[in-house]
Parts: sequence; structure tokens; C-alpha cells
Amino acid sequence: MTTQARGLHAQLLDSLGPAITAGEYPPGSVLRTDELAQRFDVSRTVIREAVRVLESMRLVESRRRVGVTVRPTEEWNVYDPQVIRWRLAGADRPRQLRSLTVLRSAVEPVAAGLAARNATPEQCATLTEHALGMVATSRGRQLDAYLVHDIAFHRVVLRASGNEMFARLGDVVAEVLSGRTRHQVMFEDPDPAAVTLHVQVAAAVREGDAGRAEELTREIAVGALRELDVLAP
Repeated sequence: MTTQARGLHAQLLDSLGPAITAGEYPPGSVLRTDELAQRFDVSRTVIREAVRVLESMRLVESRRRVGVTVRPTEEWNVYDPQVIRWRLAGADRPRQLRSLTVLRSAVEPVAAGLAARNATPEQCATLTEHALGMVATSRGRQLDAYLVHDIAFHRVVLRASGNEMFARLGDVVAEVLSGRTRHQVMFEDPDPAAVTLHVQVAAAVREGDAGRAEELTREIAVGALRELDVLAP
């Protein structure tokens, strides 16, 4: 695929993906190649490439003599980072944020407890580094810089758990945290209590205190849900 075709392919995905996840094309809708090519002024090849990506996300399926059909919502790959990004960009953002934050609250405390048992010295050092980075960027409206450390912190916790399933949720958590910042579902400066809890989690993991690491991470999750009650009711 040429550079121009890749650009058109990305543009088409950025139009179709959010439209499907926002319900502009309800489940059962048929997207016809000729109509899409005309509407978006792209070739059938570009349409096919975009459809392949949407199929991999289970947003659509192709049927001979029917066309490209939007799948029922319950069949979508809701863990795909791109799908999460598109859904968070839509009107259903508050519900999506709550759903994803509840998922985090179920997984991350357990992951933190496991990390306290399994983390390597290098992972402990990295966790502490990013916790201190969160402290350093938590004032003065430095949300973008804070986000970098926040994402890295949670990725390390999930990886350090030693559980490959938890580790694979790193991209999901990254999209949740990025979406909150991107769509301004954050206070201008992060909650100081939440920042302190991250520092304490890093210490608990470093000290091998699984119970405390799990308890503190659960407090972070509960705090995140409380924030959503205020910022995205």
C-alpha cells in the first residue's frame, strides 16, 4: 500500500470506526462498498483494507451478496485499544469510563498484590521512579506529563504481577487514563490523596507487602470512581 493509500485508509477508519461505535450505523446496518467509496472519495482497495481492520475488531462482518454488516454490540472486541478510544470519544463516554474503571478496580488491586510477591528489583525501581514522577508533575496543570508517569506506573504493576493476562491489559488501562485526560475528565491538578496512594503502592510492592499493596490500589480505584461521579455523572 502506498503512503497516500495508507493515509486514506487511516482517515477512513477514523471516520467509520467512531461512527459505528457511536451508533450512527446501528447493528445490522449494511455498509456497501460502492456507497462508501463514493461518500469518502476513496478507492475500493482502501475500503477493503479498512473493512479488514474493522473485521479484526469484530465491529463488522462481510457477507457475500449482502455487504459489510455491523455486528451486534455484544460481539465487539471491547478490549481493543482503538475501539476503546473511539467509544470514549462518543456521547456514551461517562458509561464507558465507569465500565472500564470498574474493570480496573477488579483487576489492578489483585495485580498489585501479586506484584508485591513477584516484582523484580528493576520493576520495583521503575515503579518508584514513576510514582515520584507523578508527584513531580501533579501541580501546575501538567496533566500531559503526569499522564506519561501514570500510564507507565500502571503498566509496571500489571507486568510485575507475573500474570500474562493482567499484563495484556496494559493497553486497556493506558486508553482509559489517556481518554480521561484527552476529554478533560480530570481535575486541573490530580487529587493529592491519589498521588500519595501511588507512592505508597510503590513502597508496598518494594517491601513485599502484598496485602497493603492490594488494599492501597483498591483505594485508588474507589477514588477514581468517586471522581467520575463528579466529572462524568
